[in-house]
Parts: sequence; structure tokens; C-alpha cells
Amino acid sequence: MIEKRRGHYLGTEIDEKWWRRYTKDGFLTRGLGEYWIEDSFLYFHRYLTATPILISLYAVSEIKIGKWHSGSWAGGKPVVKILWEKDNCKLCSGFVLSHNKQDTELLVEKIGLICRKHN
Repeated sequence: MIEKRRGHYLGTEIDEKWWRRYTKDGFLTRGLGEYWIEDSFLYFHRYLTATPILISLYAVSEIKIGKWHSGSWAGGKPVVKILWEKDNCKLCSGFVLSHNKQDTELLVEKIGLICRKHN
């Protein structure tokens, strides 16, 4: 489990194409909020929204770090890209989970370990 921390959701792409956005289940709206991992899900609750978005860790195929996502550069902060599947779509959700590169790498490692444990 990862405790609640502040982060930034940058959107979810279909087939890693920045111009093809996944719009179902609240994934369209980008924004700041809090994330945590609990019960085999990554939760991201954007501020001023009623419910968090959910990514099943069972559906995650890869996690990588980049410099931009879904048309957003994120001001040079490391961007965590989570590749997963839902509704027969290959999705890639982007998040800024930390401003620090080393912290981001540690978080990606932790999330990867949790995903491997569940898969």
C-alpha cells in the first residue's frame, strides 16, 4: 500500500497516441489531486471531483518514466506512464507523482513490485 500523496493527472491516451484520449469513467479531466494504492488499485482523486479514477493493478503491463504525456510537458518534472488495458483498449495514463527524479524512480519501483505481486 502507498499512502496518500499529492500528484498531477495528465490524462489517458489510447495506443500511446497523444491525440487519442480515453474519455470514459472520469479519465478525460486532467488535474491536481491525491493518489494512493489500496486493494489492488491505483486511485487518483482530482480536487473538486466527487470520485477518484481507478486503475486496476491486474491490468498494468508496464510502467515507465518520461518527460511529457498526452500533449503536456509537466514543466520538466518526471512523468510516470502506466500502460494498462481496459475495455479492449491499450491505455497509457500519465501522472506527476513527485517533482524529484529519485523519488519518482522509487515510486515506480514500488508500484512495479505491487503489480508483479498481483499479476
